[in-house]
Amino acid sequence: MGTVTALYRYPVKSMLGEAVIAVAVTERGFDGDRMYAVLDETGAVGSAKHPRKWGALLRCRSRRDEFDVVRVVLPDGTALPVEDPYLDVQLSKLLGRQVSLSAAVPEHSRLERAVPGYEGGVPEAVRQSASVDATGESITTGSVAAGTFFDFGQVHMVTTASLARMRTVYPGGDFDTRRFRPNLVVDTEGGPGFPEDAWLGSCLRVGEALFRVVVPTPRCVIPTLGHDELPPDPGIMRAVARDHRVPVFDLGRLSCLGVYLDVLEAGNVRVGDSITLQRAA
Repeated sequence: MGTVTALYRYPVKSMLGEAVIAVAVTERGFDGDRMYAVLDETGAVGSAKHPRKWGALLRCRSRRDEFDVVRVVLPDGTALPVEDPYLDVQLSKLLGRQVSLSAAVPEHSRLERAVPGYEGGVPEAVRQSASVDATGESITTGSVAAGTFFDFGQVHMVTTASLARMRTVYPGGDFDTRRFRPNLVVDTEGGPGFPEDAWLGSCLRVGEALFRVVVPTPRCVIPTLGHDELPPDPGIMRAVARDHRVPVFDLGRLSCLGVYLDVLEAGNVRVGDSITLQRAA
């Protein structure tokens, strides 16, 4: 059915991550993924989904070395281990307010998201409850998944077919995989765009691991922001909103690209591993 073409993990939430050749998949997702997050004094979890407040995190990179030490590379190239108290000082300077890096999820976490202007960027009921914060941005507030720094699913997958489809819809856009911050990129060997729409509820055997396809991934503003050398492009998500709005639970039709997966069986996954679809009984 297809093969794994890329694997990514993001040791610190909303920072740039790292491409890996192989990864251990545990019951909570990719080993080393979203181990830490930046928190402010109000308990808000740092997320570039609110770019006016947290967008500078995308100028940092997190990576885990061969000794399992997580380091953060700051915009000036300085690399500091997460245990170094000077890292909090530097991140506070970068963000313009007091913040700290944490491995502990706040009991009452708060995750802020900017409300996109395009239709389908957020459920309409949520849009109506949005408020304007001190940055002047219209935001909604929710929480991270219980006990984790994930927004929702344990693993995020994107297919090359979906990205190829979007390039035909918006030829001027750079639909580089990194904009969508996946864990797992799957080459479906051609065929129509968005094949994953038909996989919902099914299981995927990927290398040694087994996943269940749970729900399409609603997209926020992050793909429109700059990532590494990729420039900002607000047209990216407007194109997705025009071409691919699909039902998500009872939230209505939302702009989606990719799917969230739950882990059913742990195991190792490598680039080049084959992928087998197992229909739900």
